[in-house]
Amino acid sequence: MKAARAKSRKPEHVSTVSPRYRPLEFGVTRVTVREGVGGIRYLRADQDLQDCAPRITDRLVHWAQTAPDRTFIARRTRNADGTPGAWQHITYAQALDKARRIGQALIDRGLDAHRPVAILSENSLEHAMLALGCIYAGVPYCPVSPAYSLVSQDYDKLRHVLATLTPGLVFATDEARYGKAVRATVGEGTEVIYGQPPESEPTPAVDAAMQATGPDTIVKFLFTSGSTKLPKAVVNTHGMWCANQQQMRQSMPVLAQDAPVLIDWLPWNHTFGGNHNFGLTLYNGGTLHIDDGKPTPALVAETLHNLREIAPTVYFNVPTGFEAIANAMKTDDQLRRNLLSRVQMFFYAGAALAQPVWDALHESQEREIGERIVMGTGLGMTESSPFGIFITNPSVKSGYLGVPTPGLELKLVPTDGKTEVRYKGPNITPGYWRNVEATQESFDEEGFFCTGDAVLWIDESDVHQGLKFDGRIAEDFKLATGTFVSVGPLRARIIAAGAPYVQDAVITGLNLNEVGALIFPTPAVRKLAGLAHTASMKDVLESAPVQAHFQKVADELAATATGSASRVARLHLMHEPPSIDRGEVTDKGSINQRAVLKHRDALVNALHDGSLPFTLKPQGSKS
Repeated sequence: MKAARAKSRKPEHVSTVSPRYRPLEFGVTRVTVREGVGGIRYLRADQDLQDCAPRITDRLVHWAQTAPDRTFIARRTRNADGTPGAWQHITYAQALDKARRIGQALIDRGLDAHRPVAILSENSLEHAMLALGCIYAGVPYCPVSPAYSLVSQDYDKLRHVLATLTPGLVFATDEARYGKAVRATVGEGTEVIYGQPPESEPTPAVDAAMQATGPDTIVKFLFTSGSTKLPKAVVNTHGMWCANQQQMRQSMPVLAQDAPVLIDWLPWNHTFGGNHNFGLTLYNGGTLHIDDGKPTPALVAETLHNLREIAPTVYFNVPTGFEAIANAMKTDDQLRRNLLSRVQMFFYAGAALAQPVWDALHESQEREIGERIVMGTGLGMTESSPFGIFITNPSVKSGYLGVPTPGLELKLVPTDGKTEVRYKGPNITPGYWRNVEATQESFDEEGFFCTGDAVLWIDESDVHQGLKFDGRIAEDFKLATGTFVSVGPLRARIIAAGAPYVQDAVITGLNLNEVGALIFPTPAVRKLAGLAHTASMKDVLESAPVQAHFQKVADELAATATGSASRVARLHLMHEPPSIDRGEVTDKGSINQRAVLKHRDALVNALHDGSLPFTLKPQGSKS
């Protein structure tokens, strides 16, 4: 569409040649649609879900037998000065042996779903082996967000997690870092182990325990991020996880073509890292290199260091991670050469990816290898294991989702002027642990899980292209005029207009006359300010260059608005970062709109009554 508009102005400069992409097969490209009552529609892939393993441990046993010496997981050691050292590898045969030994130790302790294992740890080899031991022994485990122990000041969420789980064993890799949180929250009588998971000599009992597990056996609990309420424990079963991994293989055939190689930082307490990426490695006999970096100023250098050495076959990240990589690839020849040497697909999730980041990635790819890498994306959630919807072709734009994976049925329900997507399939959770009320509220009368996500057709005349994202229904609101504000698309516009200096935006204006925005900046804004590196973020954001830049952003947003619901009448740059204790942000960096609005109500009021300093308005605005 952009090309068509450009053609009307400057036809002599428009290329009719489509971009060339590194070949990638798309598993689902057609759907079937069934009409329901009241405008409801049901959407399915045009192929069935193939048979899958009944439990994830079957895949561990399979690869330990067929590829025993292949590395399952690896992590760098640390040199004496703290710099990255050599890679430490664990093969599939070694992983199975560890799983049996740890599993035996868990059986000896009499642990079960009512006394599971709580893991307080970042991604690590010890974490991975303990998880496999739990799975093998049929003992559910819960990887708890490290931020609840290391960032939180009140430990309220950690207490809530442990109270919900009533664990029989709490494991933490490092007493020096986790000990304070453990002592503040773990009750007497609960065993605590630091450093290395417990092991015992395996007996026939541990193998019998594994054989006794099945599709309905609980594997793990993953907690939701929580908005204005406390996080909920999502039940994950063997059947869910295995079905979802088979769905991924059918939607993304690249996973089954060769053993995938990953380099990944995404935390295992989130479904993206812990189910999607850890799971696809195990299910497909791949190799996962743990990346101790992260898309933050302090840790991104380690990610780039790893990517100069490890060449992934598929690469997963969040938008801020891809932004850092895109910026680095402009000048880093080794990074470009290694990262692009054999990667078949990039994949992002968690937030919108701004168009300038796409453009920068494509430019580096075309310069290095003469073609583009497909940027995969879709839609899923913790309750769907998480994979649910995936794109159908290389021509992806920000917000595109695609079509349902095999075996998953979508129910498209008209809701408050939007269309909510609901899920039913073998990858959907049976509910929330010890929370019957929340479980009942989450499923409709036909047994579909109510996601709260809104969607639109990419092209109403061609349903096979699938769906695109239209925001979260719970985030949308009305102005005083009765006009609905669609928050998701508006956030995406703000992020794109302010790139690369906008991390996220919280939209304000509920029951007011106009829309406002609280802007959370990226670290790159410091370079824009031109101040000393010791300058406070408040001084950076209030500096003349930064204010001038965002004045242009405000003007651009106003110029492209189509009405009051899409016109940002006032915006403010936030120097105080979102708080994890208040549920305003996850440790992946995703900002929770409702929590920010709840806890910063006074600031929002000041933004709209004109008393908040350094509020930017579009030039010519009379508001």
